[in-house]
Amino acid sequence: MGAWLLPATAVALAMDAFTVAVATGLSLKVASLRQTLRLAFHFGLFQALMPLAGWGLGASLHSLIENVDHWAAAGLLALVGAKMLVESRRKREGREARRDPTRGVSLVMLSLATSMDALAVGFSLSLLRASIWRAVTVIGLTAASFTAVGMHIGRFVAASSRLERYAETLGGIILFSIGFAILREHGVFG
Repeated sequence: MGAWLLPATAVALAMDAFTVAVATGLSLKVASLRQTLRLAFHFGLFQALMPLAGWGLGASLHSLIENVDHWAAAGLLALVGAKMLVESRRKREGREARRDPTRGVSLVMLSLATSMDALAVGFSLSLLRASIWRAVTVIGLTAASFTAVGMHIGRFVAASSRLERYAETLGGIILFSIGFAILREHGVFG
């Protein structure tokens, strides 16, 4: 895995967390340090745990698909990228929160929703035999950082739907690019 692929993957995965954090900051209008740290910690933790789970699943299946692992990794990344691109086109309504979304069940649901893509990425990393501990650290810290920044940007940004659409689109494009780079590294294109 090239030196730029892991940070690019972490940024792509953090786009969902970032956009949800922006929307959360918008709905709260005043994001306290406690709310910011709580959301950043949970998004970072879930973003780190999901690739670890995906990696464990992929490591146990590696011998069965060793000859097509690069295709599986690129395909999974393309699927996640496509999902992000499709979601970037959907209209989002009803962003106003009645309760604090950085607490309780809402926090867990947001954490799961923003980290599901990371499961497929973890599976892909296992197929590439990439170091999972470095990956989960970079992915988790990147997601936590993007979340904290997103919460505070949300306080200042009035048109979150435009920012959200572009952030998810960029995330999808990055994942497609990573899948392409994986296939190129395996000599598929020449």
